[in-house]
Amino acid sequence: MSRRLTGALFVVGAVAFAIAATVLSSTFEWPDILREPASVVLPAFTDGGNGLIWTWFTTAWTYAILLVPVLLLPGALARSAHPALRAATWIGAASVLLSLVGFLRWVVVVPPLARAYENGDATMRAAVEAAWIAQHQFGGALLGEHLGQLLAIGWSATVSVVVLRSGLLPAVLGWFGLLASGLYLLNQGDVLATAVPDFPVWDAAGFVGSTAWGAWVAALGVTLLVRRPNSPEPR
Repeated sequence: MSRRLTGALFVVGAVAFAIAATVLSSTFEWPDILREPASVVLPAFTDGGNGLIWTWFTTAWTYAILLVPVLLLPGALARSAHPALRAATWIGAASVLLSLVGFLRWVVVVPPLARAYENGDATMRAAVEAAWIAQHQFGGALLGEHLGQLLAIGWSATVSVVVLRSGLLPAVLGWFGLLASGLYLLNQGDVLATAVPDFPVWDAAGFVGSTAWGAWVAALGVTLLVRRPNSPEPR
């Protein structure tokens, strides 16, 4: 039961987040708009109205679904005492929480900034732009995109190595996980470039990496749904 529930939640979380993110991308030009200045982002956010706030809310909490199967995975694999899986579980859980903070600032922090920018004079707008940069770099670039993504990559890479070394699940899932983790890691160039402007960036890394990573999460869920983990003990 734990295995099937864990698998189902991985699939539901990955698919629900993909749908919410697609809606967000089509209505708010996310994630490209993240690198635009406040003078572009805040008016666009205001134009989106309450519907955009609820889209961000939905995106945040659909991603948060992954917290539950991440915590359940060692038990679903009947390897609750496996030290690498135990460590990876807490790393994965922390990644979801950090990403959740990054998403929810668009629900709690950005709306009042957008209103102040819309209604303020030149002095107020300058102050809001400074506040925007501070919260955007801290809550978005640092917590959500840097730490959140790095810990998610650490979780997926560790799970993939455990799969390959133990034979618990098909080896192709482990190799796919390592590939997806590597591709997702390349997105850190875009994040670091917000602080170091000449840092090398692969523009497609965010889309390719996050899509591959989400597909791996869904594949992990499907695998747990359709087959039991193999019996060999982890090495």
